[in-house]
Amino acid sequence: MSVYILCGGLSSRMQEEKGLVLFKGKTFIEYILEAVLLVSTNIFLVTKNDTYKQFGYPLLADVYENKGPVGGIYSALNHSENTFNLILSCDIPNINTAVLQTYLLDNNNGNAITYLKDDEQEYPLIGVYSKTLTPSFKEAILADRLKLLSLIKSLDYKTIQIKSKDKNAVKNINTKQELIALSQLK
Repeated sequence: MSVYILCGGLSSRMQEEKGLVLFKGKTFIEYILEAVLLVSTNIFLVTKNDTYKQFGYPLLADVYENKGPVGGIYSALNHSENTFNLILSCDIPNINTAVLQTYLLDNNNGNAITYLKDDEQEYPLIGVYSKTLTPSFKEAILADRLKLLSLIKSLDYKTIQIKSKDKNAVKNINTKQELIALSQLK
């Protein structure tokens, strides 16, 4: 399985590149890399920002720029040589191998998309996506249908409910306030 970490995006609410935000002495991307290294060493960072070269993984520029997560996922699937691919956003510093393995990798029963949710929200950028979806994502981009959840729900997908104890692991951090709140957790 290949792992693609989506590092693009405008980061307008964070006002800096989210994957490079420092949290307890490390960047968000370093925490995510630690979590996925036990899953796969076939890791790609979906970005054209050369600052990410410091982490030692190949950078993959978007095929279609400024198309949000739909564009990032398309770029990953278009590039991948594997049937299934772990797609993650770069703003989930508490993600860990156990959560990925327990919920996603051990429960991937062949749906085209499998992703996590909790009792409040869905996390389509913590998911496993099939390469067979490449044409569907391209079609959505060309039609300018860029709402990720709308696209997913028109395809073969499954959500996996996480336990409340794992809720912090999947929390994405979008603002300085959320970062401060995260720092105050145990």
